[in-house]
Amino acid sequence: MKALTVSELAGAAWRKSSRSGAGNDCVEIALAHTGASVRDSKNPEAGMLRFDTAGWATFLVATKR
Repeated sequence: MKALTVSELAGAAWRKSSRSGAGNDCVEIALAHTGASVRDSKNPEAGMLRFDTAGWATFLVATKR
């Protein structure tokens, strides 16, 4: 498995999670052909979690528990 690279996210559309609250506690995701990334919407320059396709699927299953 290969981690999603920053260049693969170039031009990706970031969107807020539908589970984010009305306050400033939002999580944003960007989907790519090779995986996804998650970042804090109030501090997007602080970094992101990057997942390949298999890792993203595992993250979603774990998060839904």
